[in-house]
Amino acid sequence: MLFLFGVVIILIILLRIGNGGDSFWKHIMAIPGPRGLPIIGTAYYFDSSEEVFNRERRLMKEYYPIYKRYAFNTALVNIIQPDDIHMVLSNSKQNGKSKFYELLQDWIGLGILTSKDEMWHKRRKLLTPAFHFKILEKFLETFNKETGELVDYIKKECHRPYIDVVKPVTNFTLMSIGESSFGKDLRNEPDCDQYLQAVHDYGEHFIHRLSRPWLFVPFLYNLTSLKNEHDKTLKILHNFSEKLIKEREKNYQNKNLDDINKKHLILLDLMLEAKYNGAQIDDGGIKDEVNGFVFGGHDTTGVGLCHCLLLLANEPNIQEEIYQEIVSICQNPNSPTLSNFADMRFLDRCVKECLRIFPSIPAISRLLGEEIKTKSGFTIPKGANVRILIFDLHRDSNIWERAESFDPDRFLPENVAKRHPYSYIPFSAGSRNCIGQKYATIELKAALCGIIKNFKMIAITKPDEMRHKADIVLRPACEIRIKFVPRM
Repeated sequence: MLFLFGVVIILIILLRIGNGGDSFWKHIMAIPGPRGLPIIGTAYYFDSSEEVFNRERRLMKEYYPIYKRYAFNTALVNIIQPDDIHMVLSNSKQNGKSKFYELLQDWIGLGILTSKDEMWHKRRKLLTPAFHFKILEKFLETFNKETGELVDYIKKECHRPYIDVVKPVTNFTLMSIGESSFGKDLRNEPDCDQYLQAVHDYGEHFIHRLSRPWLFVPFLYNLTSLKNEHDKTLKILHNFSEKLIKEREKNYQNKNLDDINKKHLILLDLMLEAKYNGAQIDDGGIKDEVNGFVFGGHDTTGVGLCHCLLLLANEPNIQEEIYQEIVSICQNPNSPTLSNFADMRFLDRCVKECLRIFPSIPAISRLLGEEIKTKSGFTIPKGANVRILIFDLHRDSNIWERAESFDPDRFLPENVAKRHPYSYIPFSAGSRNCIGQKYATIELKAALCGIIKNFKMIAITKPDEMRHKADIVLRPACEIRIKFVPRM
């Protein structure tokens, strides 16, 4: 009865606001995709988040290179063709995030990830100095320190048959973002484990709601048990970020920072300075950005590093070549410098190949501000939500020969030059590319240097055994097991 009542409410809403017009739906329905049902369209699955992930892979293979999903008055078009992606990501008129990002606003508000137009431009300009070259050098000091802690942990545990790397790696990236961008040592913070669990729970709630579009209606959503669970999760997430802000603001107020070049301020200090100087960011805006960066700075890099370790553990010869590069270039292999990383070209290619096979963000989406004509001949109308399936793009056999195999030579300059520039986009592309991509890349390289310098890795989990579940990030649905053997 509740479902039927919800359908009636939605139909009333649709009659009031229209459905985008006959032309809109004519173009949408011409795009291939699974068969829909009246009213609910293709939203008739009630699967686990793991099955949601697997189904998207099957649908893209079946309807390659484009397919639609739709429900009620909302359409979602999935693409992986580089020319089509280029038309979306390189055009400022397509810079609006899709309506599905609205579900994230109860956590990260209207921060740089979800805002658009003038607000996004102002936030991007404000936050860019936090990733200045001089700041990246300071970040690396933190990364090297936290890598040492991670290496010590592995040394204590390496007598075991294997280590599931997910938890220690996630702790490593959370400690790193806490100190590098928010000036907080989280090592003895009692709420860290609760926060990490809340991040995972949030992703589960997000996918549950996303795959049931009637839960987009606040009235229906508020009647569910999910709403109560989600509110508890949000409280944990917000309390964590509010504590970070209050402690840093207190320290900030006790210091005279007027004479410090803002390019040398950490991220949170930069926002506090902007607020006190009358810039267009208030306490709510700072909280939104802190929530976004704590999540993005630890979770995306964390899953990225886990998958890097998995892949390299399965490639002993690649490991050895990285090791030889480390010891030949780094005067102090336990504290590599940015200059060292610039010279470590093989490690760079390996990181890129890891992010090709397992991109940390498996999909991104945009709301079209004008229609586009795809290479395959379909028209995606203005107002449609377009999702770019990065995971499938990076494994497209029409672009990547032996797409499932690990081959860092794909990223030799001469091979890169042969490919479409939008065939590889682990950090998105265009003006709304990831502001923290240099941060993430340096952190990945620092951790890999420390681990490979001290250990040989033996794979227990194989890449083809990996299971994932739908989430904001490429969330493992199984352990990532690696045996670590100390180098003599």
